[in-house]
Amino acid sequence: MNNNEAPKCDCAVIHEDVVNRVKGEMPEEEQLYDLSELFKSISDQTRLKILFALSKNEMCVCDIAALLGMSQSAISHQLRVLRNVRLVKHQKEGKVVYYTLDDDHVNAIFKQGLDHVAHR
Repeated sequence: MNNNEAPKCDCAVIHEDVVNRVKGEMPEEEQLYDLSELFKSISDQTRLKILFALSKNEMCVCDIAALLGMSQSAISHQLRVLRNVRLVKHQKEGKVVYYTLDDDHVNAIFKQGLDHVAHR
């Protein structure tokens, strides 16, 4: 077995108590679908940069575009994806729309992800 191959059991024992307990705790299909969409939305480096920026301060599209060296249109598209999965929210003040992280959960998800990849 090479190091990239996952180890597997060489037996036919099924631990029914474990299987039944975990089956009873399995999230509903709709929740798993929503979670899958959430993870897909943060699997893009540009969206991760936007989330990082918004974890530091609320920002408007113009500021995010300047920070990342991208067009406002491209940033707006990425923000729409993040809004659709409720990772960011916006507030309009006059002609300016400010974006923030949707809630503390988003910051926690982002921080834990960074902590995980930094942990060696």
